[in-house]
Amino acid sequence: MTNRDLVGLGLSLGIAALGAVVFWLIGFPSAALTGAATTISVAGVLGVTIVMPVWLRTLAFVLLGLNIGSGVTPDVLKGAVTWPISIAVLGISLIASIRIARIGLTRWFDFDRRSAVLAAAPGHLSYVLALSVEAGSDTTRIAVVQSIRVLFLTLCVPVLVSHLFGATGMQVLPPQVMGLAPAGVMLGLTFGVGAMFQRLKVPAAYLLAGMLVSAVGHGSELTPGRLPDWATVAAFMVMGILIGSRFSGQSLSQLKAVAWAGVWITVVNVVMALAAVGLCLWILGESPALLIVAFAPGGVEAMVAIGVSLGLDPAFVAAHHVMRLVLLTFIVPALLAAARSKG
Repeated sequence: MTNRDLVGLGLSLGIAALGAVVFWLIGFPSAALTGAATTISVAGVLGVTIVMPVWLRTLAFVLLGLNIGSGVTPDVLKGAVTWPISIAVLGISLIASIRIARIGLTRWFDFDRRSAVLAAAPGHLSYVLALSVEAGSDTTRIAVVQSIRVLFLTLCVPVLVSHLFGATGMQVLPPQVMGLAPAGVMLGLTFGVGAMFQRLKVPAAYLLAGMLVSAVGHGSELTPGRLPDWATVAAFMVMGILIGSRFSGQSLSQLKAVAWAGVWITVVNVVMALAAVGLCLWILGESPALLIVAFAPGGVEAMVAIGVSLGLDPAFVAAHHVMRLVLLTFIVPALLAAARSKG
């Protein structure tokens, strides 16, 4: 990294830390994540260059994965027999969400059919943007619309769940802090597994690698304990920077031009997710707070992290968000092909 990059990184971390502290002081849920995302978003729109090196982003994903995985116990996994039902409901809601949002984008916001499908997708942003470039669509416009959805859900889901249902009070992570030796071993293993997952194009590769390594280690009782709180807070803050940095370089005029389109897809995505939550609540009788976080169409890492911070079953939340990405990998190209055939 150059000196300029180091200064930019220091400034970005400082802005994120300021947001985290302010949100913590006012009692905002998941303060490190939501506070950092808010202040970084504002700074980016105001013209501040946000710097986030790949190595730091990867490290944050690894730390989050390790901490989340420490709460995945055999008792937690006993409920996995009901997951196929809720995942099937999730798949149906994704298709309905894209179709409804696409109609509004083409009728009211001057999107062509293909761009509308990509902008309406409730997640898998990097994959959607790659398809956008390949299709020759307006990638910047799609990215801004999608970023509005991600930021809105990151800020609103913790507030909604904590105010409507309160904290569960469940301790999903071990009370004791992990020792340096096992933590070092798990970090090394996670980077190795994450690199393999990345080559295999597994979604959220390093997050899932951390969860897998940690779940195996804790299930076998070889690596008891969780990461220290400062490491988790730092990882949450980096996640906030990543979410907020999507607005970096966007002018107010650019945001105004697509803001209502972003609001539209967010509303449709949220309404369809809540409909799916209602159906699963009726069929399975799961906790509404758990279902809301599991079905919320936000960023995978952010939603899983929020689930842990609110004391919700980490395995259930992670499984549904990962499956959302897997399902979208097939749903989006299919709907894109259908849009092409209709011209």
